[in-house]
Amino acid sequence: MKKRLGQVDAAFLRMETAQAPMHLGCLMTFKLPPGEGRQFLNDMFEQLRSQPFLPEPFGHRLLQGTLSDIAPAWEPCDIDMDFHVRHSALPKPGGERQLGELVQRLHSNAMDFARPLWECHLIEGLENNRFAIYFKSHHCAIDGMGAMRLTKLWLTDDASDMRWPGERDIPQAGTRLKKSLASKLAGVIRETGDQARGLGQLASKLVEMSRGEGSTVRAAMDTPGSVFNKPVTRHRRLGTQVLELARIKALSKTLGVTVNDVTLAIVSGAVRRYMLDNDAMAEKSLNASVPIGLARGDDQSGNAVAGFVCPLATDEPDPLVRVRQINATTTRSKQELLSMSATALEQFTLMGLAPLMAGQITGTLSRLPPFFNFVVSNVVLTKHPLYLRGAELEAMYPMSILFDGYAMNVTVIGYADKVCVGFIGCRKAVPHLQNLAVYTGEALEELERAAAG
Repeated sequence: MKKRLGQVDAAFLRMETAQAPMHLGCLMTFKLPPGEGRQFLNDMFEQLRSQPFLPEPFGHRLLQGTLSDIAPAWEPCDIDMDFHVRHSALPKPGGERQLGELVQRLHSNAMDFARPLWECHLIEGLENNRFAIYFKSHHCAIDGMGAMRLTKLWLTDDASDMRWPGERDIPQAGTRLKKSLASKLAGVIRETGDQARGLGQLASKLVEMSRGEGSTVRAAMDTPGSVFNKPVTRHRRLGTQVLELARIKALSKTLGVTVNDVTLAIVSGAVRRYMLDNDAMAEKSLNASVPIGLARGDDQSGNAVAGFVCPLATDEPDPLVRVRQINATTTRSKQELLSMSATALEQFTLMGLAPLMAGQITGTLSRLPPFFNFVVSNVVLTKHPLYLRGAELEAMYPMSILFDGYAMNVTVIGYADKVCVGFIGCRKAVPHLQNLAVYTGEALEELERAAAG
């Protein structure tokens, strides 16, 4: 049965270009269980490709035909598991550098739109008796919060659970019952009414959001150009860092701000250091686009997200001033967004995507003034360790999308006692990307010193 894509999902599909493919990726590293070796990985590979192990819409492909561009939809199809599940091995010594080089290449390749939009790569040969899994899917099928839920379908908090992915119960999207013409018409009328009310609410909210100090609407209109706002190629670089969650929580408590505020301040400090080192300091504070995951049903796939533009105070040398300015913006913005209805939030998201989509489709986006400088997403996986048939998940590094003219994206994942930071950037536009990841550790130390002083 065909299922039409939501408006936000369709927007990400239409923004696909050769230079800016719209797929998300995730790199997970695991410790092999005690006493296990290559046979464990061979068994895993055979199990993964033996049967589907993903929920809807990953058993579907995009509808083919003349109407697909106008009204994109999912249609069921046969799945070639040998195509979607792949096995790779790192050259010796199998260090983080070799792993990063492989995953960067995998993430640079566009997806095959004639097939279900996902790939899973099992990677062996990682030093210290470890292995990795790299998974990618198109943004029209999943967002960051959806990826976290998907990961928790594969993994368990029980180290003794010996089931593979695919042997667990996979919740599918709810069965769509056949509706009468009258009920369909009533649904259209109801949806039209919701859209009209949402537009009215959004219009009044935009007026409110454009007023006063800390307006994110005005901030978006005053975004400076930066070293990160350049045309992109399809080739990517990955920078990773792991921070201690306890240190970030301690700062959150001491400073009276949220963990997310501290994280944004750490990214701000790293970006400021990077610009200073490259003699590329912007005249004004850089702005981050900060997505917020929205509530969704257990059977909802696709995107459920809104967001706001947050000045990161990168022009401010004092780290305490930076974090307080960030906190003032995030506090106001979250209150404004959470006061909107779901329909108004969807329209707000589409309004933000519209100029990006139009610019990307026409090839003019990199020549337009930026609305933000880069994206910073923050999601939580779990507060406890997770396992895959006894193999402990060590770290999880997200790899997100780039828009043309927006050459860097930062995603932060909270997992157990760690905060895993992933920088994805255009290989040409953002040189020495790993320096940014290193600078996050230094920015954390700088903030701790300031808070203690």
